[in-house]
Amino acid sequence: MAHQILWSPEALEDLETLTAFIAASNVEAAIATGRTIVSKTRRIPLNPQAGRIVPERNDPRIREVFHGNYRIIYRLPAQAGRIEIMRIWHGARGEPMIP
Repeated sequence: MAHQILWSPEALEDLETLTAFIAASNVEAAIATGRTIVSKTRRIPLNPQAGRIVPERNDPRIREVFHGNYRIIYRLPAQAGRIEIMRIWHGARGEPMIP
């Protein structure tokens, strides 16, 4: 069964904030970065276990994949169903606040 992607409000805000920050100096780069991050989230259901376990949580259900310095943090479902994108976090911001 294929997993669906669900974005948390925090992750949506993260994506909006990071693209606005990049757009302040380069609109094209902001669009490209946003699209690439969304594209990476769409590939997570193909192999949800492939992301590394988030070290701050050490919970096998909370994993991450990367796009450059951005951490795409997601939660695996307890049962088949929805994968939740929890945060899009830039590594320079320190430890992510994971709901």
